[in-house]
Amino acid sequence: MSDVSVITCTHNPRPDYLAETIEALARQSLPLDRWEYLLIDNASSPERTPRVDLSWHPRARMIREENLGLTPARLRGIREAQGDLLIFVDDDNVLDPNFLEEALRVTSQKPFLGSWSGQCRARFEEAPPEWTRRYWGNLVIREFDSDVWSNMPRLPETMPCGAGLCIRRVVALRYLALHENGRRKRFQFDRTGDSLISGGDNDLAACACELGMGVGLVSALKLTHLIPPERLTLSYLTRLTEGIEFTSTLLDIECGIQVPDRGPLGLLADQLRLLRLRGPHREIRRAVHRGRTKAMKLLSDRRAAIGNAL
Repeated sequence: MSDVSVITCTHNPRPDYLAETIEALARQSLPLDRWEYLLIDNASSPERTPRVDLSWHPRARMIREENLGLTPARLRGIREAQGDLLIFVDDDNVLDPNFLEEALRVTSQKPFLGSWSGQCRARFEEAPPEWTRRYWGNLVIREFDSDVWSNMPRLPETMPCGAGLCIRRVVALRYLALHENGRRKRFQFDRTGDSLISGGDNDLAACACELGMGVGLVSALKLTHLIPPERLTLSYLTRLTEGIEFTSTLLDIECGIQVPDRGPLGLLADQLRLLRLRGPHREIRRAVHRGRTKAMKLLSDRRAAIGNAL
């Protein structure tokens, strides 16, 4: 067993971004004998298969997962991991040198936490348009001064993100069991290929609350998130927003949170609010409505199918 298993799930990665991610791991202050590294190649095309040198780490492995999708890749990482603490590091995350050491320290200093993440600074290749600033949270950009936590799985202020997500082994095994016993087969909470459906990281982290532990954000944990220009376009941000709202609505219902029926008056109010917005903000707000509507329709269709089957 290791103290820590670091897992990177990647599909057709940018070679320069992945190289920076791995270089940052090679500079970690935590001794190599205390952690292992698993690079999960999630069905990358032959010309985009990761070609990286992992010889610097005696316990690094690249593992091919043919089942396309971030969820199958994460599940493969959980099955392969030997550590008591699992840390998911995306292929565009550059960890600060003390990240692993600080993450491991949390396991003993905050025994009530089952999952946590830290600060995510942005490094843009090009200066971002000013109008995008209000949507940087959707790009997993967050900086804060104080640690926060709760035992509320859907509270945005304390919900860990997928970038640098730290999970105790018992929590990861709970998530794995939910998939293996079929309880998570109803919906797709994660990206598959070019899809921008998002929410699997929230689902994974929230398993801590099911086991009586908390979730939180730890200010000492810091990484840099590499942001390419195409993620700052209106097209990308509207697709991302729609995907986030879609899975957020499904996860709320999965957690027993009542999603109000908008009704005719609510829909009219939504349209009036849209008229007050301008330019890209109106388009992104429309994406919010589309995501929520698609989720509610999916749920309605499934209920109808179950009713017909009975």
